[in-house]
Amino acid sequence: MTEYEFRVLTFPRETSRADVRQVLADHAEYGHWELARTRLYLGGARRVWLRRRIIRVRRTA
Repeated sequence: MTEYEFRVLTFPRETSRADVRQVLADHAEYGHWELARTRLYLGGARRVWLRRRIIRVRRTA
């Protein structure tokens, strides 16, 4: 079974789409995050859920 860790980013209404795109690209490139969900709220705030796989090292005996 694959396990993921999540990170939630919230951007206020004043943040441009280009700035949001740049932040998400940086997280994807350097932190190996992938986009899981995006939500745009009525007031203009944007919330983004990122996820990445948890890699567990198994013991070998």
